[in-house]
Amino acid sequence: MAGYEHLPQRRRGAEIRRELHDLSRLSLRSLCASAPLRWTFRRCLLGPLLLCMATAANADAVDRLRVFLETTKLLRADFSQTVMPKNGRKAQFSSGSMAIARPHKFRWQIEKPYPQLIVGDGERVWLHDPELNQVTVRKQGAALAGSPAALLAGEGLAALAQHFALQDAGAQDGLEWLEATPKSTDSGFEKVRIGFAGAELRAMELTDGFGQRTSLVFSKVEKNPPLAPSVFRFTPPAGADVLGD
Repeated sequence: MAGYEHLPQRRRGAEIRRELHDLSRLSLRSLCASAPLRWTFRRCLLGPLLLCMATAANADAVDRLRVFLETTKLLRADFSQTVMPKNGRKAQFSSGSMAIARPHKFRWQIEKPYPQLIVGDGERVWLHDPELNQVTVRKQGAALAGSPAALLAGEGLAALAQHFALQDAGAQDGLEWLEATPKSTDSGFEKVRIGFAGAELRAMELTDGFGQRTSLVFSKVEKNPPLAPSVFRFTPPAGADVLGD
């Protein structure tokens, strides 16, 4: 956070806080960073992945993804997120909760340190920044298919294979990993890794096109919990600036 020494102390604190706030927003936006969907998301993360271990003991991570997509329609979890910039800046930490309703609906909410929310309702993706009192909205459409969010809320393995090269990435740090590499060179990210422990989703790593890495650790994972339809709806707050479609 160098470069603010010349500012008065009060203004210096405000500028540093805004810079940290902007960094936390980048990782949330990267979750939906496909080429047509990137808008402001293009600098980075909505993101993350949900799977279930295959019943066979020797099943690889691709099989686990297939079984998850076949057996999971709803999912809810908490997460802790670490963003590690490539330029040597300090890592940034955040936490929140997420929910999925396959296909095409998701809710990704950062609660600390700065509130951020992304809701995909199946037709549009809404990004709400409470501190700026601003909402950005874009049509969801087919653009979601090539984004990391598709690994969370996509239609199935065959649909994912059209946009990602999927492979088992072996064991590391006590987890079994799947690696998804986008087939498009204009996706905005390099790869996504998903980690499992036993039958549970435990972790995700996203590396964007700038070399920044976002790591997520999931907890309190619930498969097919009761989720109200309102979880995947969003109405802009009164007085908020609404940008986009």
